[in-house]
Amino acid sequence: MAIPFIDNSQWSLPQWLQLESRSVATFDRSYVVLALCMYMIGLIMVASSSMPIAERLFANPFHFIIRHMIYIVLSLTVAAIALQVPMSRWHQYSGNLLLLAIVLLVVVLVIGRNVNGSTRWIAVGPITIQAAEPAKLFFFCYLSAYLVRRRDEVMENVKGFAKPLVVFGVLSGLLLMQPDLGTIIVMFVTTFGLLFLAGAKLWQFIAISGVGITLLSMLAYFSPYRWARVTGFLDPWKDPFGSGYQLTQSLMAYGRGETFGQGLGNSVQKLEYLPEAHTDFVMAVLAEEFGFVGISVILLLSMTLVFKALLLGRKAVNQEKYFEGFFAYAIGIWFCFQAAVNIGASAGIVPTKGLTMPLISYGGSSMIIMTIAVVILIRIDHEIRLQSIQATSRTTGANKSTKKKRTKVKKTEIIEGEND
Repeated sequence: MAIPFIDNSQWSLPQWLQLESRSVATFDRSYVVLALCMYMIGLIMVASSSMPIAERLFANPFHFIIRHMIYIVLSLTVAAIALQVPMSRWHQYSGNLLLLAIVLLVVVLVIGRNVNGSTRWIAVGPITIQAAEPAKLFFFCYLSAYLVRRRDEVMENVKGFAKPLVVFGVLSGLLLMQPDLGTIIVMFVTTFGLLFLAGAKLWQFIAISGVGITLLSMLAYFSPYRWARVTGFLDPWKDPFGSGYQLTQSLMAYGRGETFGQGLGNSVQKLEYLPEAHTDFVMAVLAEEFGFVGISVILLLSMTLVFKALLLGRKAVNQEKYFEGFFAYAIGIWFCFQAAVNIGASAGIVPTKGLTMPLISYGGSSMIIMTIAVVILIRIDHEIRLQSIQATSRTTGANKSTKKKRTKVKKTEIIEGEND
């Protein structure tokens, strides 16, 4: 029995989840499994690393755990809604989403909440929204749509290559006012990676990359607190109770973890020796409690998700679904770089940048946006599979129709032969 043709833009979540057989699946369950595994690991590690500071600040050791669980529920709710949005809508409204990102970055500068010298959060009742998180996703959506419209121009001349960099420059200027250099670096790397995959010429890529790296280096050099981070990263033991304090404490956590770790709940550094243990440095606590094996598991989960995103992007581009392909590429590069920076910063490989570990670190805005990104990958995969199913259905239907016609002609010839 052939599967009927269905307009995928009208599909809702319950329908396409139910439409599957033993031989044909309409979505890739491994994305769901990977995300849920990272959710659960994140919940356990936030619970383990946040209790001491929650007890001191709020007289409730479960304060951050409860909020993290609420964020997970919110993320799953938003995921259920986002899963029903066809990719054509993301493409259609990419410009509007970019404007929304700019508005959010302006609003946070006007009415944002200041924490530790940075103005990055918009308070909406008990919930705080970090404007930079949706800005990343919306910018990558816009960039993917731009590359569909102007791909030939990007490949042929500098003008097409430079246009999205102007938009990136506007967003970077707003982010620097917060200030948030970490988000700028993530967007910078993802943008150039995506432009390179879209076919930009190598000399353009190298030239503008060199300019960008020079500008970022100057931003770090002429900002005292950023330069202190860089010098603290180069030699944290030179000032272990000053600029190098956070990194030295993190390195101690890694050292104590060794191969198999000290066991869940047995971290010493989380007892308020290591600042931000449940957010930016949750991987240091995980390394102390689960050792090299624990870090390896996280890297395996993250890299599996990244490779699946990149392979999905290639598959979409090969089927001439360019917007979906570029968007999947962008999400893959984004996940890869942010995870690498988070783990690298806690291990002393790169300077501290204040980036969360995707789907693991404490932080509602990051978790919700990262969940939407995973949902977009599921939706892209679903639409590609559906297209293949429909093509197979049409081919099967055409073959059956041709076979019936041949059978009918054959019967007619036999009857005519008998009459003769």
